[in-house]
Order: sequence, then C-alpha cells, then structure tokens
Amino acid sequence: MRSIAVFSVKGGVGKSALAVNLAHAAATLSARRTLLWDLDAQGAATYTMRLGPSGVRSARKGMADGALLPLIQSSEFSNLDVLAADGSLRHLEGQLLEDKAKKLKKLLKSLDDNYDRVILDCPPGLTELADQLFRAVDLLVVPLIPSPLSERAYAQLIDHLGREHRNGPAVLPVFSMVDRRKKLHVETCAANPERHVIPYAAAVEAMATTQKPLLASKPTSPAAKAIAELWADIERRLVALPA
Repeated sequence: MRSIAVFSVKGGVGKSALAVNLAHAAATLSARRTLLWDLDAQGAATYTMRLGPSGVRSARKGMADGALLPLIQSSEFSNLDVLAADGSLRHLEGQLLEDKAKKLKKLLKSLDDNYDRVILDCPPGLTELADQLFRAVDLLVVPLIPSPLSERAYAQLIDHLGREHRNGPAVLPVFSMVDRRKKLHVETCAANPERHVIPYAAAVEAMATTQKPLLASKPTSPAAKAIAELWADIERRLVALPA
C-alpha cells in the first residue's frame, strides 16, 4: 500500500478538490483499491463525495482506538472508499501530542491489507499532525497558486522538511487554480515548467454543487485531463518506490 498526502501550508489553494480528484483517478484510471481519508475537520472532501460522518463513532475516537475500518464508507464509485471527517478532528492535535511520534504511521500500516492507495486530505499548517504525516506517507502532493505568497509557503515547507524530516517523503508541487488570463500566473508557471498545472475552471468550482469528481462530471475538460496526467505521474512515482 502507498500513501499520498495532499498538503499545503496555507489554505485556499484547491487542496480538497485535488484530493478528491486524485482518489477518484486512482480508483478508476489505475483500478487501485483506494481510500480517501479526510483529515480536515471542515469535511470538504467528505461532502464532495456525498457522504457524512459514519455515525459509528467519531473520527478522532476511531483513530485513538486504532479502529479505522468500522468508520470507512463505500462511495458511489468502484474501488473508492471514504474515511469521513467530522467535528471531532478539531481536537486531533491534542490527541496526537499525547500519543507522540508515530500514531499516524501505525494507523496507515493497519490499512495495508485493504487498500493499494490511500489519499489523505490534510488540514493546512505546519502542525503536529503535519509532522506525523511527514513521517508516515510516501508522497506529499502540494497544491500551489502561482503567486509569491504560495511560493513563500512552499519554501517554508521545504525548509521545514530539510531541518526536521531529512528522510521524509518525496514532494511533488503542483500549480492549482491557474488562471491564464493573469500575467503573474503565466509568468510563474513559465518559470517552473517542470510542475504540473491544474487550470482554473468553472467545473472545479462546480464540484461543491455537483458533488462529483471531474473525471466523472467533465471528463473531457482541460482540468480533468490535467488531473489524469498528474495521476499518471504520481502512479509512476509510487510504483518506482522500493518495496
């Protein structure tokens, strides 16, 4: 099993939409047994998948007990399950500080037999949860709006990883919500041609209304094609990792 955290130091960069789209791509394009794990208390990824809290127990209690499987729900898509967020995750930081170092890594390990890919939608910020993620996952996908503030936040992340997590995960920055009508976006993307670009699109904004991933609602749109290309790159990277 391989794990991908969709993570950003700052909010408002299209993180949850990207997590949903990558999870759907893993399940459909690669036919991987996929879990979308929503760790953000706002629950945007959960909502987009037309789901809510499991009702079995709170997400935080399930994590504390190491009992994730009873919380997992099926989605309407083959191979794609969801571990939903709920309000209890607002208090997750305190729990992780008490449990220390590798709680999240152990929880991910418990999913090995059930899933091929786990995509985590993570709350923004360099927190204890973030540090546990950096110790646990195989790849960080970092959405960035092409702007100086996003580049600054990305530099802070890379600096933090270099100081605190030298053996941490690979990092894949991705330009998100790119508006080709904006000179700054065009120039920033041109200065970083190696990065994937997810264009700004009404179809992406509409995910909150349609509650469907792009490859299900608008499969021929430029944004959906960009998601497919990004996922193909991620899959190649994951397959190339040592066993």
